[in-house]
Amino acid sequence: MWPRRDGGPLVNASPLWVVKLGGSLLEDSSLRSSALEAVAAAATKGGRIVVVHGGGKEIDRNLAALGIPKRTQGGLRVTDGRTLDVVVAVLTGTVNKSLVGQLEERGVRSAGFCGADGETLWAEYHAPVDGVDLGYVGRVTRCRTTLVEAVLGAGLLPVIASVAVGREGVLLNVNADSAASALAASLRASRLVFLTDVEGVLDASGRVVERLTASAARELLDSPAVSGGMRPKLQSCLEALAAGVGEVVVAGPGRHATVLSDGIGGTHLVAA
Repeated sequence: MWPRRDGGPLVNASPLWVVKLGGSLLEDSSLRSSALEAVAAAATKGGRIVVVHGGGKEIDRNLAALGIPKRTQGGLRVTDGRTLDVVVAVLTGTVNKSLVGQLEERGVRSAGFCGADGETLWAEYHAPVDGVDLGYVGRVTRCRTTLVEAVLGAGLLPVIASVAVGREGVLLNVNADSAASALAASLRASRLVFLTDVEGVLDASGRVVERLTASAARELLDSPAVSGGMRPKLQSCLEALAAGVGEVVVAGPGRHATVLSDGIGGTHLVAA
């Protein structure tokens, strides 16, 4: 079950999409530009869009510069205290404000913040993965949508970094895919879109699967075809569908604009 929603009525009844921008995509200037152009085009046509982002590659670069080793387990970053400081600084600072600036440059008034602001994302510590303690890594258990709705109501596009708040005010690193899925469910979004640097969900032969039902996605998740970061992404897709999000789309280069304008391209996941 996804977290409960804690907020007032949504600001209006027009369809709302949550768009997650992947960290690898943000590293490539042409892919980043393609994704932001697509988001800006949809927003300027009246689309109600909430952007959620990660920033894994930028975090990796900063960790390396500081001599802090990178560790992952099950597709999630093991986050000790020093790593958390870097994660928070990079996601809420460098990456978030850069995205806001680039959207503003494209004529889209935007407001950047992280999941800890307004308790937008509340998380509990993530359980160990295969016996490994992940440290300051969270699992989102509640979304307070008040701030997001206020920003939308002011005519701004929310840009949200995947940092959550937990008990005693501790900040937690949360997987951006999971954060986007939780917000999409809590905001009752009609569509959740993952804009990535890969063409979509691939089958065992490496071909893009154009359409997946939840049951077929679960079968694929249990197969060797899905590994690394795609595993938590696909799991997030399933959780969003189970929580009532109408459709989840995973789309890569060349399809960013068509997915947001016409719903064409990538992998489309539906409940049944």
